[in-house]
Amino acid sequence: MSDKSSLHGLPERVDAPTAADERTMLLAWLDWHRATVHRKCAGLAADLSSSAPLPGSPMTTIGGIVSHLRWMEAFWFEVVMLNQPDLAPYTVEDPDAEFRVGARRPLEELLPEYAAQCERSREITSHLELGNSARRVLRERDRVTLRWVVLHMIEETARHNGHLDVLRELADGATGQ
Repeated sequence: MSDKSSLHGLPERVDAPTAADERTMLLAWLDWHRATVHRKCAGLAADLSSSAPLPGSPMTTIGGIVSHLRWMEAFWFEVVMLNQPDLAPYTVEDPDAEFRVGARRPLEELLPEYAAQCERSREITSHLELGNSARRVLRERDRVTLRWVVLHMIEETARHNGHLDVLRELADGATGQ
């Protein structure tokens, strides 16, 4: 079932099939959650994307989360799976820089960058099997597979969609899937 509402210009959110092979189901769920990021941000007033309404989480902003998700896509698919250079703004000294950068940038820039990074991740994934091992070892003797990366990105994106849901409701009262 397709989720075609009046949200023109947003990535289409297509429900994952209830019966399909593992790869199809995993990638469909990941794409559903990626599209949800865009829906959570649709129509948000520009000044509200940098609002940090949670007192204990001053870096938790809508823009910061979108930036974080963009860089996590790059890290897991490009850096880990292909062993390409990590170009993200975070460093050992500032491991959360992508959140700070995202809070200062407009969603009109962040969302297309996130969409482009997701497309790059799809392209990378299309050339790999789920059982392919990453080219970069994260911990001694610990090499993840594409299957693990896709599952992790489903979990990561879904978790941050929950954060976006709360932040959006606090920002302007908008709710929805």
